[in-house]
Amino acid sequence: MSMKTNRPLATLSIVAASALALAGCAAADAAAPEGTPEPGTAEPLVWDFAFNTAGEDEEPAYEDVSVEVPRDPEKVVIFDMASFDTWTSLGGEVAGAPLDSVPDYLADGLAADAFNAGTLFEADVLAIAEQEPDLIILGGRSAALYDELKDIAPTIDMSSQGSFEETLERNVTFLGEVLGAQDEAAAALEELEAGIAEAREVTAEAGTGLGVMVSGDGISALKPSLGDYSGRNLRGGLIYDVFGVEPAVDDIEAATHGEPISFEFLLETNPDYLWVIDRNAATGESSESAAAILDNDIVKQTTAAQEGHIVYLDPVAWYIVFGGIETTQIMTDDVMQIAE
Repeated sequence: MSMKTNRPLATLSIVAASALALAGCAAADAAAPEGTPEPGTAEPLVWDFAFNTAGEDEEPAYEDVSVEVPRDPEKVVIFDMASFDTWTSLGGEVAGAPLDSVPDYLADGLAADAFNAGTLFEADVLAIAEQEPDLIILGGRSAALYDELKDIAPTIDMSSQGSFEETLERNVTFLGEVLGAQDEAAAALEELEAGIAEAREVTAEAGTGLGVMVSGDGISALKPSLGDYSGRNLRGGLIYDVFGVEPAVDDIEAATHGEPISFEFLLETNPDYLWVIDRNAATGESSESAAAILDNDIVKQTTAAQEGHIVYLDPVAWYIVFGGIETTQIMTDDVMQIAE
């Protein structure tokens, strides 16, 4: 995928070389997308992020990090699935990843000889070093791997910074620049923004809603972020913050998988819509589906059940990835189900 630049041969006369240079510049000006570096001047880009240097049981202590990122790297290892999504949606190929965690709908972005780089939480450092990648991309669950991997290749953390929309725009724009796909990145963002706006118009007429996650044999209510964009709240609040669902209740305790609730709580709050993330399906930790767990006499009394307003969201998109170009489109399509 590396960009190549044609240079005039040294044996050309000065006049001929000048003419070729002028013609080449004119052609480049006409054809190159805005922001494309001049031939031979492809300086690396810079990605800034804050790395948590504290241990697992310590209070977070962040250190500002700036990393030079090569343009159009040939061999890339990606642990963050949202970045994997955006990278491949913009035409990039992934040389290494936690292969067991790559969703089926993103698997086409893997190189034919892609290697297993570990898991979302643990890197196979020896395998990665042996492959000599040009760039390593972390985020979310894998952000803590930075110290282990930074000496192998330029390593960046693309975890959420700010709201979902801010993070999406920042990350898509930057990866577009890395790949030389600025126009494609801008077009993708424009399409996603239009889709989200359309979905918000639909939810504005849908009454109240409650986002719930089914995990094991229990359920929990998801909390609107209310400006708290840490990872757990950002993910849980997406149905409200991004897609405009009016929360049936907003005094829910923030927790990794939401606030545990009872079936009676669903009947008590009685939202017009239930938006369900089936964590069991996303992680494979339980064979019982969310639909089976919610199929009981109490839930059947709710307005959502009686009106056919229980909406099952794509569990991988909403729980594992929750970001990236294709995944955001999947999430938007999920919300738009209620317009059908």
